[in-house]
Amino acid sequence: MESAKLNKVAKCIWQIPKSGQMKVPGYIFADKVLLSEMDDKVFTQLTNVACLPGIVKAAMAMPDAHWGYGFPIGGVAAFDPDEGGVISVGGVGYDISCGVRCHSLDMKKEEVMPVLPELMDELFRSIPAGVGSTGKIRLTASKLDDVLRHGAQWAVDHGYGNEHELEYIEEHGRIKDADPGKVSSMAKERQKKQIGTLGSGNHYLEIQYVDEVFDRETATAFGLNEGCVVISIHCGSRALGHQIGTDYLQVLGAAAKKYQIPIRERELVCAPIKSKEGMDYFKAVGCGINCALANRQVLGHLTRQVVRKILPKASCRLIYDVSHNTCKVEKHKVNDKMHKLYVHRKGATRAFGPGHKELPRQYREVGQPLFIGGTMGTCSFILAGTDRGEELAWSSACHGAGRSMSRRAALKRWKGKAVINSLKAKGIILKAASLRGAAEEAPEAYKDVERVVETTNESGLAKKVARLKPLGVIKG
Repeated sequence: MESAKLNKVAKCIWQIPKSGQMKVPGYIFADKVLLSEMDDKVFTQLTNVACLPGIVKAAMAMPDAHWGYGFPIGGVAAFDPDEGGVISVGGVGYDISCGVRCHSLDMKKEEVMPVLPELMDELFRSIPAGVGSTGKIRLTASKLDDVLRHGAQWAVDHGYGNEHELEYIEEHGRIKDADPGKVSSMAKERQKKQIGTLGSGNHYLEIQYVDEVFDRETATAFGLNEGCVVISIHCGSRALGHQIGTDYLQVLGAAAKKYQIPIRERELVCAPIKSKEGMDYFKAVGCGINCALANRQVLGHLTRQVVRKILPKASCRLIYDVSHNTCKVEKHKVNDKMHKLYVHRKGATRAFGPGHKELPRQYREVGQPLFIGGTMGTCSFILAGTDRGEELAWSSACHGAGRSMSRRAALKRWKGKAVINSLKAKGIILKAASLRGAAEEAPEAYKDVERVVETTNESGLAKKVARLKPLGVIKG
């Protein structure tokens, strides 16, 4: 992307000036290198989002932004229902509530390394991964409806984890605005065997250790220090979320015509929040969020069972669980007054700052944890939300490194076996459900996560807390 099209308004913050049909400007959070690496489609898509009815303040792109469907991946936008605001499939994405859950083993790397191969083998046997993977949980239609209503609470009630963990999950593990009646029978049928599964693509379970701490106070609040081992789980709502997106692309497409909303890209179809179609989709998204939260809760429990079998002294304590493909109702300040907004985060993580009432008591002074996945060959990060992030981007931040190369291009360039061997040479164990998946997720197919996180930190969206390096990875 050419910086000549943009105005630099602050360090790592660029503005697309309001013009034509844009109702608000666009903002891109990036340094010059990341900006130069962004496809021009990010600029185009951000401009299109800025034209949607009821959008507040700006259409925004996080430092890891790249081209997506409708919204750029890494896109953030908030809409005011009282100003004709809309809800859009493109602003949520197809993998509804994809997110990261992170557990600490409360053990040092040196204690884990002797059993790492055994631990990886057992996790790979116990955690279903890959395209169309299914787990041991089998649900009838009515039982699946319970999952869609109650989220992680359902999982806890059925013996997957404990009640205490719910405090460490966004929304305490359950979105109340969820109505299974707004989800198609096809979506439910596809999901009946997928609770407790990892899936494919960029989803992963990764054993990591804390390589460096940048903010000692915040790291202590999160229970982290150098050398300690954590397990991160990245996945979402599986087939159900994808089918909800597919179904409502048609519903909101018809609604956009009905309500005469100009659409500049097919995937931006939307409906007024207050319309029947808009509320139906919002309630279906709530089901997708609950499905993902339940899925990660079950996966966390399965992981804990394996860890304690191999390492009886490990705690597998939940640090936090937060999503990055959602639309949720939140209260934010607009022109010095609090407004109820519908915040779309598509490949962007919620990042509440210190003092927010939604946070667990022990995190309230330092801000919400968020987990930024890098590549399986480099590193990942733990960040914390800031007050500045609330002012800049509705308490939102990046969600990962962001792809620099399509999966198709990666397949042409790398072979899965070569990726596995390359990681092995670095001391990283990769267990992949398919060689194709390993090739698609080659570390070189992603942007520099260190630069993405440094930009996030320097712009004020969130603050660096700790860097994680991989020891073992399970990929679908």
